[in-house]
Amino acid sequence: MEYVSIQIDTSSKQHLTDILNIIGFILAVVIGAWMINMFVFRSFNVSGPSMEDTLHTSDRLIVNRLPVTWDSVRGRSYVPNRGDIIVFRNPQFGSNALHDEYIVKRVIALPGEYVELTNGRFTVYNDSEKNNPIDVDKEYPGAKYPTEGEVHMEVPEGEVFVAGDNRNGGHSFDSRNGLGTVPFASIIGPVVIRIYPFEQIRLF
Repeated sequence: MEYVSIQIDTSSKQHLTDILNIIGFILAVVIGAWMINMFVFRSFNVSGPSMEDTLHTSDRLIVNRLPVTWDSVRGRSYVPNRGDIIVFRNPQFGSNALHDEYIVKRVIALPGEYVELTNGRFTVYNDSEKNNPIDVDKEYPGAKYPTEGEVHMEVPEGEVFVAGDNRNGGHSFDSRNGLGTVPFASIIGPVVIRIYPFEQIRLF
């Protein structure tokens, strides 16, 4: 009886396994990066002078997505704190827009609060009865004065009033002058750190 010797080319099989492992690793990295970008942290570059002297063009910022994600999981809207620097989608870009525009500003007033801008300064009241005035410029310094414009309004529910820190000379397009208030749904999250330029790394 004759026996036929069969040899299996294990090198080709190992080569295919290595390729599949590499593809799997690349997919895992891409999916992981996407999930971090969507739900944990997100990076943005500053463009324009509207937040000077706090932020400048080409500053690289990290935005914390965790509180937005956590509130979404609990079926709630994320509400920033007054004085927070936030990044948000331009609410004037509709759902049919080909791309989003992202804006960075400081939160001045929260839903239901009454905002006054007179004599170059912001004052916020807890309600339209003007109880417990909050001198925003005093509590959250950093803005360039005087603040241009005049505002007398109540912030709608589910929205926040925002302004840039560079408020004179028309350098900031914000809730004072045409942008309008910002819906919670448009908020990406609060800025937590500036990572570039390296010599100006700063926590917020």
